Amino acid sequence: MVDAVVIGSGPNGLVAANVLADAGWTVEVLEEQDEPGGAVRSDRGVDPAFVNDLFSSFYPLAAVSPVLAKLGLEREGLRWSHAPRVLAHPLLDGSCAVLDRDRTVTAAGLDDAAPGDGQSWLELCGIWDRLGDDIVKALFSPFPPVLSGGVLAARLRAAGGLRLARSLLLPVRRFGEEEFSGEGGRLLLAGNALHADLAPEAAGSGGFGWLMSMLGQSHGFPVPVGGAGALTSALVRRLRARGGSVRCGHRVTEVVVRQGRAVGVRTAHGEAVPARRAVLADVSAPSLYGSLVAPEHLPSRLLEDMRRFQWDFATFKVDWALNGPVPWTSPAVASAGTVHLAEGVDELTRWASQIARSLVPDRPFLLFGQMTTADATRSPRGTESAWAYTHVPRTVKADAGADGLTGGWDAGERERMADRVEEQVERYAPGFRSRVRARRILAPPTLQAADANLRDGAVNGGTASLHQQLVFRPVPGTGRPETAVKGLYLASASAHPGGGVHGAPGANAARAALRSTRASATVLTAAQRLMARRGRGGESSGPLG
Repeated sequence: MVDAVVIGSGPNGLVAANVLADAGWTVEVLEEQDEPGGAVRSDRGVDPAFVNDLFSSFYPLAAVSPVLAKLGLEREGLRWSHAPRVLAHPLLDGSCAVLDRDRTVTAAGLDDAAPGDGQSWLELCGIWDRLGDDIVKALFSPFPPVLSGGVLAARLRAAGGLRLARSLLLPVRRFGEEEFSGEGGRLLLAGNALHADLAPEAAGSGGFGWLMSMLGQSHGFPVPVGGAGALTSALVRRLRARGGSVRCGHRVTEVVVRQGRAVGVRTAHGEAVPARRAVLADVSAPSLYGSLVAPEHLPSRLLEDMRRFQWDFATFKVDWALNGPVPWTSPAVASAGTVHLAEGVDELTRWASQIARSLVPDRPFLLFGQMTTADATRSPRGTESAWAYTHVPRTVKADAGADGLTGGWDAGERERMADRVEEQVERYAPGFRSRVRARRILAPPTLQAADANLRDGAVNGGTASLHQQLVFRPVPGTGRPETAVKGLYLASASAHPGGGVHGAPGANAARAALRSTRASATVLTAAQRLMARRGRGGESSGPLG
């Protein structure tokens, strides 16, 4: 019998297993798919000569994560690579906002388009210089972040107090309007806010857009050399070196609960896998509380709250093998790893509004990745391994375009939507489609089939909106990984601090399990001491006295 069973081998599950193994626990990870990694995997499925990431690709949160830093994955062979430029947002008139890891280069580009905007960018960077480390510590600490939160509060007061807090709570449209006179700075903030499901008019999207922009400015958007799967491989190697195991092709169907405590799991093959100390679930909150744990073991209030759980947007993704570099109209885009494609903040608002009204957008906002530009190992010289994804409604009422898409995502709908994605790229890179050697389409059902946590292609484990963050994640409560079942911990992106590849939900769950075990051991030791004193004093202590 192992000390802990971890359900799911995504980055959070593997981080949790590593933290427990470091503490001397025996750990077994059970994974439904035939390979580990969850949404951090790569393959050669588009073209044998090309490496394409199936899901996530760029990892600014991993670059800054103290959780991953402590694991020392570079000792397991993990190497990082950067594109010459972090991010570009071109417009049809040929202008382009560029985020460069050299802040003076970013500022100079913004200032060329709108004098004064460069200084505004540098001032935002200055705020990050004063607060960034403390924000990261507070963000990735278990909730509530008492020590790091106290330090951050003190620094926040010194950096502007309520005025700065107000700015970070602003919608990103308003934030951009207050900080910049030109379009460039506004585009960098708004496009980065939409790495989550935060529309330009959403409260708090300004703060998130600033956070992602500053991470890119300070740490870049790095990629693992050789593909996203290299990050997973490093985590698995590290775990196995410490005695842990990962078994793939084993779908967990039940968390076994006895007398209010999780004692193991049962798989789809009927295998019972007991756990001496804890079960950690790197699965979505709706899956844990709606399927794996029987309702009689859960409070009625929790079940009621889960009916109000909100997923983030559904996702539609296309992977490409390109015979040559993307023929961007704006030369500045060619050296960027990440590209945002939308004709201004107004078009971002239009796109988000269509999703909110359950319409398939006619001009989708694209996040486009140039992977060979970021890591030369991804494809042969002179070619490009690329992808783009956009979001679509979880439930489709109608198509805002002319293709009659219904959200059924059969073969015909997948092809028509992929064509729409390519047409959007063509607006900014005429001739793009002539470079396509092969493509792979990942519609919402395809993404979910490849990783059950990506329900309809939801990539953040639930909305990033304020009403489902901190003490509201995944439901109103403590914001902690402990569940209503003793010995069971939520270790996925559905837990605080949410989506992104940084490992914090897994590490938080593992630390909670370790603390609980230490607390139990302390209580047991105290009881044993009391019994010993009673025995020395001649007092009866029941059947053992």
